[in-house]
Amino acid sequence: MTEGNGTVTNGAPNQKSMTIIVTKGTLDWAYPPFILATTAAAMGVNTTMFFTFYGLPLLLKKLDLKISPLGNPAMKMPMMGMHMAMPNWVATIPGVDSGATGMMKNMIKKKGVASIDELRDMALEAEVKMIACQMTMDLFEYKEEDMIEGMTLGGAATYLEQALKSDVNLFV
Repeated sequence: MTEGNGTVTNGAPNQKSMTIIVTKGTLDWAYPPFILATTAAAMGVNTTMFFTFYGLPLLLKKLDLKISPLGNPAMKMPMMGMHMAMPNWVATIPGVDSGATGMMKNMIKKKGVASIDELRDMALEAEVKMIACQMTMDLFEYKEEDMIEGMTLGGAATYLEQALKSDVNLFV
């Protein structure tokens, strides 16, 4: 259906649309695009996510998400009744990334925050369109069978088809 202003919708008059380019695949960077996508879909927004470069592994069947405190001065973890930052030099010690990842995963579970697996499933159930960048698939030698069911393959043109008619376009 085409509205008077030329906007194409999925049959619903005045349906809003949004695209998100997902470029990061760490645990902490996976949350913003999935929370925004699932929230938008719950609000009736036609949502497309385009996974490229380091965001592409978020579409792998088996996720192995980690975080790194290196170069992240805003990462302050609640400990001993206060918020403590980790100096950059600490991140160079072997095992610190695993420890920080474990702490974050424990905090997520303790606070009842949905996992990325759960958010990804919610996005699929809400019919969020997930596009895996074909060029990135080729570049990093991923196969379609490595990825979750429900995603589609496409390139920049596939993404831009959606972005050019969207009300909101985000780069995360």
